[in-house]
Amino acid sequence: MAEDIPIELPENPKLAGNITHFARALRRAGLPIGPGRVIDAIRAVEAAGFSNKRDYYWTLHACFVNRPEHRTVFAQLFRLYWRDPRYLEHMMAAMLPAIRGVQEDRPAQAAEKRAAEALLDGAEAPDQDQEEPREEDALIEVDASLTMSAAERLRTLDFEQMSLAEMAEAKRILARLALPVKPLPSRRGMSANQGRIDAARTLRNALRKGGEMHKLSFKTPRPRYPNLVVLCDISGSMSQYSRVILHFLHAVSNAKGAGWAQVHAFTFGTRLTNITRHLATRDVDAALAAAGAEAQDWEGGTRIGASIEAFNRDWSRRVMGQGAVVLLITDGLDRDAPDDLARHMQRLNLTARRLIWLNPLLRWDGFAPKAAGIRAMLPHVDSFRAGHSIASLEELAAVISKPDDVGEKARLMAAGLE
Repeated sequence: MAEDIPIELPENPKLAGNITHFARALRRAGLPIGPGRVIDAIRAVEAAGFSNKRDYYWTLHACFVNRPEHRTVFAQLFRLYWRDPRYLEHMMAAMLPAIRGVQEDRPAQAAEKRAAEALLDGAEAPDQDQEEPREEDALIEVDASLTMSAAERLRTLDFEQMSLAEMAEAKRILARLALPVKPLPSRRGMSANQGRIDAARTLRNALRKGGEMHKLSFKTPRPRYPNLVVLCDISGSMSQYSRVILHFLHAVSNAKGAGWAQVHAFTFGTRLTNITRHLATRDVDAALAAAGAEAQDWEGGTRIGASIEAFNRDWSRRVMGQGAVVLLITDGLDRDAPDDLARHMQRLNLTARRLIWLNPLLRWDGFAPKAAGIRAMLPHVDSFRAGHSIASLEELAAVISKPDDVGEKARLMAAGLE
């Protein structure tokens, strides 16, 4: 919260320029701010004055914030931008990358990292002098005809190999990536202007008018969408991939018009944890922080068989209705007995309309189903695909509604029999 102290504007204190720069940082952090709001904010500050920090804070807050989930982002950006005494310390701490898991070594407040990235992501203070390009620099030419573009490289880059800046850009791309699904066939109908004749509705309308049939009523099948159930491995070998994929699933669960009836998410390492309610939080930083706090087995061992058994026993009947599609995200390296794992996988496959396995190990060209856990699981999945890059998730979005897609399953099954 802003303190009731005189405010010190950043260097070169031009009111309109600094408020505009602050608004640009808010827009990078996800707040829907256009030129109209910036003009309103400048006029409001001119009218209210900025003799103390509290009045200035709430004046800009009233102009820029209109949703509850944006309050924390605004507060963090205001503290960072308007020269907090520990400005550099807060900025560096917020920008430290989380090497493993969704929990960071420094427990930052929700949206703090996103606020810091918004200020540093190409943002320059207004009216800063820029160095003129030297003549010798202008003569340098690079032949990039045979090189891969930065965007294409980012799409195919392994999540484990991304820098902090590349990971931030990847998350922005995944936040815009949709996971569409086609509706399931349904016997229930709904009224329509054309389609099949609705005899019952037509007769009811005729009886209301003395038996005279003046107009035919029509109906069309009512769309019915399946649930999406995600089982995500958060063991030590999967933590980086799981963190990025959970970021993607947060966008899917909060997307409007994506088609899924409900999105249910579970994490497992040595035990099963339901994190569905955390993904419903609109702020992605707060959602993943809460999910990481509840999943106490992050970066631990792996017990895939026991976790799937717990899901089949405790959750299958609750979330697998309406022809659910199951995404299993794991590398298949398990401690449990292969026979028990195969039995639990078979039951999971029988209760799901489609069971899709995403395995980051498929990034290797020479991957083969040599591990006992992988050989036990592979026969009981409908599709086996990679899940290590943006391109692999884009391919998943393109084929998730195709019932005949098997991915790499057929090739690896043949390789395992040799």
